[in-house]
Amino acid sequence: ADLGQELERAVAECLRWHPWPVDTVTLATGLLAVVDTPAGAALGGRSLRGLARTDCLRELRFELPLGDRSRCATDRDLGALVRSHLPGDHPLRPWADRLAAGAFGVELAGHLTGSIDLVVRVTDPTGSRAPRFAVCDYKTNRLGEVGRPPSLADYHPDHLAGAMAGHDYPLQALLYAVALHRYLRWRLPGYDPAAHLGGAAYLFVRGMAGTAAVLPDGRPYGVFTWDLPPALVAEASDLLAGRAGAAVPAARRGGRR
Repeated sequence: ADLGQELERAVAECLRWHPWPVDTVTLATGLLAVVDTPAGAALGGRSLRGLARTDCLRELRFELPLGDRSRCATDRDLGALVRSHLPGDHPLRPWADRLAAGAFGVELAGHLTGSIDLVVRVTDPTGSRAPRFAVCDYKTNRLGEVGRPPSLADYHPDHLAGAMAGHDYPLQALLYAVALHRYLRWRLPGYDPAAHLGGAAYLFVRGMAGTAAVLPDGRPYGVFTWDLPPALVAEASDLLAGRAGAAVPAARRGGRR
């Protein structure tokens, strides 16, 4: 009934075990603003507070089998695949170009393990389309220049693509989407990536300042949404698995690089 009071209680309980120099009321007030901020198109414009518990799957742990040493993909392959699905003016296109150039120089084999902060089932209020499932990740990064006091302007939606690329979060988002794709493929009857995959939302919580911090076009501060093409996710899953017939960028056809 009183979420602010409950957040203060929860913060105080945490501070009993971890005596950080935190003001309970200030932190609880900030958290209240975070959960009340519209979380972007991937979550259907809902806030975290507005999500039904039955539509949330928290901390989804996964283990992704990758290709074996004889037929494994590289970061170049994955970057080329992402680039092939992004228009030239997409804000993540420069990042995809860097990945396609071999930013890490690694082969992707063995197993990849991780945990997705939150998977959200987004239902259509009109019932005219199937529910869509989106991955959601929380980030506590301090954005802006070092030595300058933080500002809400640092978390303007137009600035978040740079923050995403600078930490290679788009790669994380794609891998999370692949994990979700495989999970739904096993668990959801009639699964169709084109109908059921709903993209990714990255929540930079320090910039989520409530309903007042929303642009006229509906984009909230602190929220980056990537409408991941379902075909990209499905092809990336096949590529990572080393599956025969998977999409292989032109750079790899005719020989290994």
